[in-house]
Amino acid sequence: MILGIDVGGTHTDAVLVENFRLIAKTKVLTSPTNMMSSLMEASSRLLSGRNIDQIERIVLSTTISTNAIVQKKINRVAMVLLSGPGLAPSLLNPGQDAFFARGYVNHRGIPVENISRREIIHIGEEIAEKGIRQVAVVGKFSSRNPQQERDVAELLSNDTLRISMGHTLSGQLNFPRRISTTYLNAAISDIYRDFAKDVQTFISELKTDAPVYILKADGGTILLNQSLNCPVETIHSGPAAGIMGVLATADIREDAVALDIGGTTTDISVFAEGVPLLEPSGVTIDGRKTLIRGLLSKSIGIGGDSVVRLKDGKILIGPEREGPAAALDGPCPTPTDAMILLNVVDYGDRNKALKALSALASKRKISPEELAREIIDETTSAIAGEVRQILAGINNKPVYTIHELLEGRIIEPKMLYVVGGPAALAPFIGEKLDLPYSIPDHSEVSNALGVALARTTAEMTILADTEKRELIVSEAGQVKKIPSDFTLHDVVEVGKATLRDKAAQMGADPLDMMIEITEAQEFNMIRDFYTTGKNIRVKVQIKPGLISAGQMR
Repeated sequence: MILGIDVGGTHTDAVLVENFRLIAKTKVLTSPTNMMSSLMEASSRLLSGRNIDQIERIVLSTTISTNAIVQKKINRVAMVLLSGPGLAPSLLNPGQDAFFARGYVNHRGIPVENISRREIIHIGEEIAEKGIRQVAVVGKFSSRNPQQERDVAELLSNDTLRISMGHTLSGQLNFPRRISTTYLNAAISDIYRDFAKDVQTFISELKTDAPVYILKADGGTILLNQSLNCPVETIHSGPAAGIMGVLATADIREDAVALDIGGTTTDISVFAEGVPLLEPSGVTIDGRKTLIRGLLSKSIGIGGDSVVRLKDGKILIGPEREGPAAALDGPCPTPTDAMILLNVVDYGDRNKALKALSALASKRKISPEELAREIIDETTSAIAGEVRQILAGINNKPVYTIHELLEGRIIEPKMLYVVGGPAALAPFIGEKLDLPYSIPDHSEVSNALGVALARTTAEMTILADTEKRELIVSEAGQVKKIPSDFTLHDVVEVGKATLRDKAAQMGADPLDMMIEITEAQEFNMIRDFYTTGKNIRVKVQIKPGLISAGQMR
């Protein structure tokens, strides 16, 4: 059995899956101050009367990283940057505690300027004086040669510091994005470790030895203990759970839009011929562009429990949430109350919804039912408007899916898929978008189902310079000697083997490693009119998708 848990801002959803079939599901309120209680309540409901030893793995999605960044509840980070010539420091957004140190390698990974041991030791003393415990070390072309980053980290290393290095998080070339990625990785390290401890306590109380995985931004999973080295990969875990949930519950084959409507937010995602779109350069969070591979989605502050209020006679929906709907003993009228009053859904106390909406309706001098219709119209119009904006933006630039670049592709949705507790809004949104709609089975817990069935993913960047006779495995920081006749095929094979090892460490099933080549390039290097060698670049990945055979095309 697989236990899948999606910890949302409003509800914690959990499912049990056996032989790729849902056998039990539950939904409980999320306690913002005691996540453990929500996890225990959900799992206790599912596992009552069942043999705990039959659980093969446990998979969770988490909003802890995203929330910490957005709410600015992060650690102070000292940035040690080996920036060399080129971009002005003002363009790099390194944060308030930045140290620009000597040391530089060029685009081929050749050292041009050495680091200064004395300077790095002095920087370490300044970091200690400021009481900073998190350090991020980033060199401009560190993915082409990680040695200077590693040397700096070794000189700074002591028992009080936790150090993140840029080359370990991405092999892509983009210095500003790598700075943001490494900064955020360090900034959320402590809060993520606290979360991991809570999860480990939860597992201990369950009395199971099943491996525990966390969902990443790309819709893949990673072992909990492995994620401690790269917590930044778990940003956007919540939206990724929504997309994987749609894949798990709907047989999508066409261009489509999917909405995951929760109590607090609505996550919007787009599919091309049934395949989720991808952020090609990396996800953006709180204004920082990263190199973290992630599924394309947008969250807006409108959900079933969004506060409904009047301002100058106009209805405003959200983005605040102050609790559940009034019909469910909450403090404020919400879109859920409007749905309950109009019998769009059949749960909650209709009299409590009527009372909450009557107070606002009297100010508009209309009936509560008329107000409820306006609330639903305003809510669904706002969501539909955001969908149109997203589609317009996507169709103005190249389209990337989790598998490939679709040159010149225009996304023309043929279906609207809606999941989440307030999925009953689907017909109203579909009408505004002029799209047929589908509410998949188990839509109320689809996120947890997507989490449970998500495949473990990883990617690796391999660089070879046959003139230097060097091969670099960027994310692993490995530098190996190769013969001068090393070929593109040889690099691909090294990439596959290295990726298999990395994925196994992350908890991937050897039988479920669908490896694909996402980039393979080679260029002749010319000196004095003669070819002196080849520069070869290869990227390989475990294809994101579901572990269930045939679910992901």
